[in-house]
Amino acid sequence: MIFEGLPTTPRSEELVDKAFSRAARAGRAKRGHEAQESMLRTAGNVLSDNLENVVVSWPDFGFDVDPFYYELADAIVDVDRLRQALSQVMWASRQIESLRDEYTTKVRSSDVDTARKHRKQAFARMADVMDQIESDLRYIGDSRDQLKTLPDIRPDEPAIVIAGYPNVGKSSFVNRVTRASNQIAEYPFTTKDVQIGHFERDHVRYQIVDTPGLLDRPEDERNDIERQAVSALEHLADVVVFVLDPSGDCGYPLDVQLELREEVRALFGEAVPFLTVANKHDRFEAVKAKAVDATMSVTEDENVEAVLDMAVEAAAFEPDLPTRDGEE
Repeated sequence: MIFEGLPTTPRSEELVDKAFSRAARAGRAKRGHEAQESMLRTAGNVLSDNLENVVVSWPDFGFDVDPFYYELADAIVDVDRLRQALSQVMWASRQIESLRDEYTTKVRSSDVDTARKHRKQAFARMADVMDQIESDLRYIGDSRDQLKTLPDIRPDEPAIVIAGYPNVGKSSFVNRVTRASNQIAEYPFTTKDVQIGHFERDHVRYQIVDTPGLLDRPEDERNDIERQAVSALEHLADVVVFVLDPSGDCGYPLDVQLELREEVRALFGEAVPFLTVANKHDRFEAVKAKAVDATMSVTEDENVEAVLDMAVEAAAFEPDLPTRDGEE
């Protein structure tokens, strides 16, 4: 996952202590001007290199981050604020490089006592730059801690998004057709996070995404973060499977479920195939829902694979296959 490997972000005070400690050790190995210059260059290099490493470890949100992950990240942290913080840290790295070079020249052209004063002045100015980005480093670190836990969803692989009210059988369906390990129980809201499963068809790996807390209630009941997470899913879905329980045993009347279905359908728009599947068909004599594309019973293992086949067909994913040179 794109944010999973981000390194821990050092704090400003931590970096300053590290830089000046190494500088002191470097100075003890030399004398006179060489000692002052060695201390100056060591401190400057430690600070500027570490700050630059903080920035380059992040992907470029403008080019490297898929729209799905961009919106999902922005639902958790303020991406604009994060990008500004990264820009400030890179600015600080360049400022400290400039101070290092400026005072290196001054040290070389001064007597030893003046050189020592120049080095101390440089240290003070470097520390001042570090103070200016203290909040930026903290924001970057906090953002990293939050984003590294995002689910491993691959935008380049076809995705089947599962929607519908709680307790209609969504998680049971996902577990039945994938290697997922969702917690299943006979009461609502047992699945706490978005759950991802995988299965293969014709050597293509498909993702199947269960969305508790997002697509299992009306839009006006979601908070701002949840709304933006739903917006991210719009970039991901190759097909949406909306699961109904026409028996009403889920705790939500059929007409309420149908209202949510139309809301979710409108959310994804006509560009994304949309399937309505009635679950628990062993519990009622006839399908009461309107415009149902298929029925199944996950508990009785009836028509589950047929529903999955239908979703794969609707996704209509065509992988990019390698070709021989010169052939189309």
